[in-house]
Amino acid sequence: MNQCRQTKIPKGFSLIIDDSGHRKSGNFTAGVGRQYIGEIGKTDNGIVTVTTHLYDGKKSLPLDLELYQHSSSLPEGKKDCRPSRNSIPAGKGQCLPHPEFKKKPEIAIDLIDRSLARGDKPGIVLVDSGYGNNTNFLSQLETRNLKYLGGIAKNRKIKLERNGNSQQSIRVDELAASLSIEELTEVQLLIEEPKTLWVAIVEVRNALRRKHLNPIQVNGEGEISRLEGKKRIAIVMNACSFSEATEIDYFVTNVNPKIVTPDWVVKTYSQRNWVEVFYREAKGNLGLKEYQVRDKRSLFRHFILVFCAYTFILWHQLTGGFRRIWSTRPLNTFSEALEAFRTAITYRFLKWLQDNWDVFVAYKASFGYILA
Repeated sequence: MNQCRQTKIPKGFSLIIDDSGHRKSGNFTAGVGRQYIGEIGKTDNGIVTVTTHLYDGKKSLPLDLELYQHSSSLPEGKKDCRPSRNSIPAGKGQCLPHPEFKKKPEIAIDLIDRSLARGDKPGIVLVDSGYGNNTNFLSQLETRNLKYLGGIAKNRKIKLERNGNSQQSIRVDELAASLSIEELTEVQLLIEEPKTLWVAIVEVRNALRRKHLNPIQVNGEGEISRLEGKKRIAIVMNACSFSEATEIDYFVTNVNPKIVTPDWVVKTYSQRNWVEVFYREAKGNLGLKEYQVRDKRSLFRHFILVFCAYTFILWHQLTGGFRRIWSTRPLNTFSEALEAFRTAITYRFLKWLQDNWDVFVAYKASFGYILA
């Protein structure tokens, strides 16, 4: 991809962190355990992978992945520290600092480091609240000089001083409920189904708090947080009042305040949807969850083959290879490009069959069949 002008990875792309799971019965497959499975929206027995994904305004592309080893799938659970190639013996019964069990944010940081090691530095990292709520994860991004826009939970607390009153500790959803219509900005999001959203942005210092410690302060000095400097909290609703809204999202970002506008927040975070499009194609058309293997290495091989197949079709779509010969219309989607590929393979197989009919007849004859 990098050797081709049309598909080269540009600087300043959006790096999307996400995890995806699928149901898997039994308990002998690597990583399997009872955990939240996004595609069914509930906890069930299954497997989850953590991935990094690229979007540059023109194309979306899977980059790296790692299997999340659920603690129940490891002999010693969350304390599992079986030796690996990178393990450093640290005394009897120890093999730190490379344990088998890693939380998803820790895996995500490892995947981000892979991109950085290749020289691919993103302009912004996009994460959902599963990662945005993790203060250590955000601080790790900041130590790598990376900008981020991430979701946070509605029960995050802030200390707020309004209208000259003393500071009060409230949750971000309570702040959203107190917003007047004058404090909200209307934004039009032009996607497949256009949406009208209302956005409020509040500047804070040390936007997230450590567990069991004092909460953050709005428009004041943060007291004790691993996140330094100014942050911005964004509240996005699908109605102009909290009581009428049926969808409310909360975000935190360390991007320059001059850049962080309501329009920027909505349009930038909407890019995260491209990773969902990828998983839909990978599971629906490329068989991401269709396998009959159990060990981690075999699972990893299967996932990599699916990633490569997706990238192969995407490369042909972007370079126009399928369009010139195998399609009578533009190939605007992955599914359309995949259909053109199937047409090409079918045609070439039938042509080979016509040119090598004697081989096919001999093959059938070896099983006792006579081709009529």
